[in-house]
Amino acid sequence: MSHPAIHVSQLTKVFDSTRAVDDISFSIPRGQIVGLLGGNGAGKTTTISMLLGILTPTSGQINVLGFDMLTNRHEALARMNFSSPYVDLPQRLSVWQNLTVFSHFYNVKNHRQRIRELAADLEIESFLHAPYSNLSAGMKTRVLLAKSLINTPDVLLLDEPTASLDPDTADWIRLYIRKYQQQSGATILMASHNMVEVERMCDDVIMMRSGRIVAHDTPQALISQYGHEDMEQVFLSIAREGRVSHA
Repeated sequence: MSHPAIHVSQLTKVFDSTRAVDDISFSIPRGQIVGLLGGNGAGKTTTISMLLGILTPTSGQINVLGFDMLTNRHEALARMNFSSPYVDLPQRLSVWQNLTVFSHFYNVKNHRQRIRELAADLEIESFLHAPYSNLSAGMKTRVLLAKSLINTPDVLLLDEPTASLDPDTADWIRLYIRKYQQQSGATILMASHNMVEVERMCDDVIMMRSGRIVAHDTPQALISQYGHEDMEQVFLSIAREGRVSHA
């Protein structure tokens, strides 16, 4: 199949008089890990919300896995998933209960086995039956990642996947995500403020500022283009380009 995993054309979202996303277009080939970067208010979260069907675009088109998300999104959503440390699971349910609910939501076959596999892989076995509300931020991050992989998605959207993790665990999670992508062939769109993470994981990078895409290339190409040593310096240069300097 030649169509990209994600194709966005002239996508716009307006809230009152604010153009949160302003006429953006991009394509992501199947099997890539792509970083979606930008400062606060750049439009990343709004873009991801439209890709998931949570927000309806003001105008433009979204196509995921060959399906039009405005008219046939349920076909695509069954093969997608999402993780964000800023979107919690039900607090009173245990980790096992939460994962069971989502496994039923995605009609996962042999869901108990799938939960056990993910628990072992992500090292959450010791607190599978603890209430979600009792977990530390780092534990919750791993549970949320398990939730996002429960249906073995073909398209995975990640928002700050290593937030609140210590450097060793964060590196381990990055390796796990890369391994999942290599084994499954999944396409991953990842919003992150960790530029070391972006350099290590991403095949391509989409940079947003003020609702628009201002750069789209490989990390190394952007580093070379901007004449910097790493993606953190590139990020700062692009973010600051849009600011008005005051004497």
